[in-house]
Amino acid sequence: MSQYILLIYGDEAAGNERFAQMSEEEQQADMGRWWAYTQELEQAGAHVAGEALHPTETAQTVTVENGERLVTDGPFAETKEQLGGFYIVDVPSKEEALEWAAKIPSADRGKIEVREIMVFEQP
Repeated sequence: MSQYILLIYGDEAAGNERFAQMSEEEQQADMGRWWAYTQELEQAGAHVAGEALHPTETAQTVTVENGERLVTDGPFAETKEQLGGFYIVDVPSKEEALEWAAKIPSADRGKIEVREIMVFEQP
């Protein structure tokens, strides 16, 4: 088995606007799709972790120059799509990780980056 991270990217502003225009019932149904996806991962024994992220406006980026920590507000680059969350799955193959990525509820509105996680042996 190998672990993969499924990074969920989308247009944060469009997503917020879309969600705000939904009725409360539609919002609950939309969130229900996420809960159902997570439950499916868990039942398949593939779920390791997963979380949504706060908006990019709350992000800070840290760099170190000449031993000094520099903190800037926001993400490190202006992009059309922002990282909104992730899942970590433990599956037998990259193909299966790609299949899980395609099932993510927002895959039809954004992009899902799939990357294998490196495992290092501690000395």
